[in-house]
Amino acid sequence: MKRIAGLAAPRRYALLGSFVLLAATSSSLAAADDGPGPFGVTVRAAATPQSARVGVLFSGGPGGRHFCTASVVRSAARDLIVTAAHCLGGGAKPVFAPGYRDGRAPYGLWNVRKTYLGDGWRSGQDEDSDVAFAVVADKGGKGIEDVVGGNAFAAGRATGATAVTVTGYPGALDAPLTCTDKPIARGRAQQRIACPGFAGGTSGSPWVNGDGEVVGVIGGHQQGGDTDDVSFSVVLRSEAAALYRAAAAPGRSGEPS
Repeated sequence: MKRIAGLAAPRRYALLGSFVLLAATSSSLAAADDGPGPFGVTVRAAATPQSARVGVLFSGGPGGRHFCTASVVRSAARDLIVTAAHCLGGGAKPVFAPGYRDGRAPYGLWNVRKTYLGDGWRSGQDEDSDVAFAVVADKGGKGIEDVVGGNAFAAGRATGATAVTVTGYPGALDAPLTCTDKPIARGRAQQRIACPGFAGGTSGSPWVNGDGEVVGVIGGHQQGGDTDDVSFSVVLRSEAAALYRAAAAPGRSGEPS
């Protein structure tokens, strides 16, 4: 997978393993059109209004491979996405393509114009602060949330209170994968989920609970995990909540990074 200069390396991609995964789960693809399938089974995500809120980050445009995943969350200006901090920690501002599929960006390309990183990440790349927000520029007088909708962002939810659905884009695939399972705690500040196939490029993938709330993003411990079968997320608590308030509020109090 393409490495982006100035950014921490996204999670590794085992190309052969992913093709084996897709072959092994091909019998589940029809069921995936009606829902995420059984717990712990990864399938290709159907094109739905919900999956359209998830997309890829390109560095400078879609000329190269996408390197991370992000998703639209609700905000006063209707122009906000959430991802992992290690996806936005470089100098260059990326381009976001929601609903990206088969080499096409059906909802357009949206330029990132501001990023919001927590103090813990900016001061020392603390893995417990690996969540970030980005403001994307309007297109044709509309915010991105006007075009594809957005999920609520919810800090303070108990880990494992409900199952979550994780949707993201491995770097060598041009369609998203999705999996539903129940996360468990990994210490005080991290959570983990067992879903195979979430390899390099899936950093920033949203964890959406049964109430339609983003309660995590792939990142955190070892920038999301050291295998493609178990993924991690920061537990969203006070720092994440404050960062979201600064990024989502009318007038946007606080300085963006």
